[in-house]
Parts: sequence; C-alpha cells; structure tokens
Amino acid sequence: MSKSNGKPAAHADGFRFDMRVLGRGPGEFRDEKRTATAPEGLGSGLVLIPADGDVDLDLRFEAVSEGVLVTGSAVAPMTGECARCLDPVATTVEVSFQELYRYLPDPGESEEDGEERFLDGDFLDLEPAFRDAVVLALPLSPLCSEDCTGLCVECG
Repeated sequence: MSKSNGKPAAHADGFRFDMRVLGRGPGEFRDEKRTATAPEGLGSGLVLIPADGDVDLDLRFEAVSEGVLVTGSAVAPMTGECARCLDPVATTVEVSFQELYRYLPDPGESEEDGEERFLDGDFLDLEPAFRDAVVLALPLSPLCSEDCTGLCVECG
C-alpha cells in the first residue's frame, strides 16, 4: 500500500524490530530499509520533527556475542522557524547512529542501570536511540537560508 505521493506507507511496526530472523550466531547480519512514523515530542526550541512525519531508516543488524549491534542512518522531516527572520523552515535532518542492544544484563545488574540498551525478548526497540540521535542533530538556530538578513534589512 502506498500513499498518494508515491512513497511507501509507514511500516506498521515503526521502530520495533523482530530479531528472531537474525539469529544469535556472532557474525550473522541483516540489512533493512524501512519507513516509520516519527514519534511525538521530538524537537527543541525553534525546530521539531512532525509527529506524523515519515522517517526513512537504513539499518544493519549484526549478531555479536553480547547482543545485537545496530548501525544505521535515518532521514526525517524537520519544520520550524528561522532564528533570524522567523519565516517557516522546512527541510530534513539526517542522523547516523550505532547502538549495542544486549541480550541480558550481567548477573546482579538491572536493565535500568546505566545507559545500556537491552532487547525486549526477541524484539529491538530503536526509538530511544533514534530520539537521542535526532535531538542532538537538530540545529539550535535554524536558518531559512545561509544569507538570511533577519527582520531588519539594514542591521539584520
């Protein structure tokens, strides 16, 4: 099924991936491209990622002895206001990330300890890693163009 603009519809599982097809043998890998719907609440200051925006994911899942190593990139729409002239800004943000999702915590360790990520049974939830990467990549002062003069054409 596709949208009216010709792009494929967002994947129903979004940022959740089934790792049973990967297996647990170190060295096994799987590449996947998927379009997911952006989660709510991604933004800072003058810019945000629209909650219904399509996020294009290009990922590689690799089984390693500790868990699953995810390496990938994501392209998401970004909207906001120019920091100089307050005109609307609409562009995309591209992020790259690499995260290790461990199978199980070490004995005596809780999944809530530290900043390590864990598989949820056979499933991997990429949304927290995506959120972290996108929030860090959003510009603090977005511009409609590099030569924007701002509100006042004389002084900027």
